[in-house]
Amino acid sequence: MQVESFVRKHRGLGFAFGLFALLTASQVSANGAIGDHVNDLKAHISSYSEEVNWLVSKFDEVVDTYEKKGQKGTDTKVMVEYWEEVDFHSAIETNYVPVYANIWQGIFGVKQAIEAGAPVAKVREEQAKLNQALWQGLGAVKLAAQFQEKGLLAKVQTTEAEPTTMPETLDDIKHRLDRVVAKYAEKLPEAATSIVHDTYLHRFEGVEGALIEQDAALVEDLEKDFNVTLPQALDGKTSVDDVRKVVEAMQVKLDKAKSLLQEAEKKRKDVF
Repeated sequence: MQVESFVRKHRGLGFAFGLFALLTASQVSANGAIGDHVNDLKAHISSYSEEVNWLVSKFDEVVDTYEKKGQKGTDTKVMVEYWEEVDFHSAIETNYVPVYANIWQGIFGVKQAIEAGAPVAKVREEQAKLNQALWQGLGAVKLAAQFQEKGLLAKVQTTEAEPTTMPETLDDIKHRLDRVVAKYAEKLPEAATSIVHDTYLHRFEGVEGALIEQDAALVEDLEKDFNVTLPQALDGKTSVDDVRKVVEAMQVKLDKAKSLLQEAEKKRKDVF
């Protein structure tokens, strides 16, 4: 089965396009060792499902405790500990970063609502968003397992592979920007900003010379995004959704840049 038809078949899942976009992306965990299980997803789907059910249950216990004992009687730190404890954490991180970021956003949504002494109804609303992100993440991993079984999903690399062409570099930049959102959702704005600066210096600067020849205004636009717009958004006060909007706008520009470079290469080959 061709990748395109496989994606169309699962288009209703909503996140299929994201997995397809990451099929050739460099997949590296941002949190250390990820475990061999990520390269054999199908064999671990049942355990991932158990872990998601466990997480939903444990997060529900935290909210129940808040309802019964109030803010002072509730330990919200355990929510992050629960999430980082399960293998599902790295399974979703290495296969679909946008949902990974949503899960972190959901965890902190519940955590901060409790710490702010919000009404229980408001905390439950945040909990519902978190649960939705967890189940969406499980769906993404199940779909990734199908890609993997058919040989359409590359094995996860534990060390970062350098892109060898300019289009590959632009794809890598897009993936790194997804990780910026994830890090910001983890409440690590400095780490997110560091990724932005590193990506600009070690990725974008390597392609901007060729890109200037195609669209100098686009390069100027992206330079401003990397050095001003996105760093300013990562101030710790901006919402994750607003940071994501900045990143998505940059990714649209990067797609345009990729198309321009591919067309220029095609014309060069036609000439010679």
